[in-house]
Amino acid sequence: MNSPARIWLFFADIVLLPTFILWFIWQLQFTARWTWIFFVAWLAASFLLHRDTPKTLGWRADNLGAATRQALVIFGVMAAGLVVIGLALKAPLHAVAGNQISWRRLEGYFAFCVLQQVALNSLLHNRMLSLVPNKWAAASFTGLIFAACHWPNPVLVPLTFLGGAAMAWMFGRVRNVIPLVLGQVILGMLVSWAFPLSWHHHLRVGPGYYTGRW
Repeated sequence: MNSPARIWLFFADIVLLPTFILWFIWQLQFTARWTWIFFVAWLAASFLLHRDTPKTLGWRADNLGAATRQALVIFGVMAAGLVVIGLALKAPLHAVAGNQISWRRLEGYFAFCVLQQVALNSLLHNRMLSLVPNKWAAASFTGLIFAACHWPNPVLVPLTFLGGAAMAWMFGRVRNVIPLVLGQVILGMLVSWAFPLSWHHHLRVGPGYYTGRW
């Protein structure tokens, strides 16, 4: 059974870290960009404090096959849905990277997805599962937090709720983030292709959604 102190630490990870991320997105990145280091330090401190291991964090090979099979089904359905949406919205078939993430930036986007999965599942959803025994409810709450961090993008907010909840649910069933990273990269590129640039503004969030060029 978790002690009261441990429960408060879980709440801190679930509430305070997303709050700091939102603060950084909306203000600190413009006034004190160096504060990103607090995010990295928080992750490291939480993992050490809770004595997490590569297995509890989802960086493992023993269940990679089961996690991959699960991800292929879920991500396959999502990808198919995005393709249908893209065709319905007349997205350019000849430009798989036309108005979305450039292939030259794929490496950076991959690293960004790794960081997101570490924060979303290795930390946030791990702590959520310790407080919310129902896996569906825990995944839904995790998806809500993930979506809130993508405000006010009208494309990303609903999609990151669905995608974040689905990825959290998959992580809760088979604790492995490797297929989730790869799936997120693919889905992110499909989202950017399927929806008009005037809707998603290069997938920007926070003030950048309003001020960026597209």
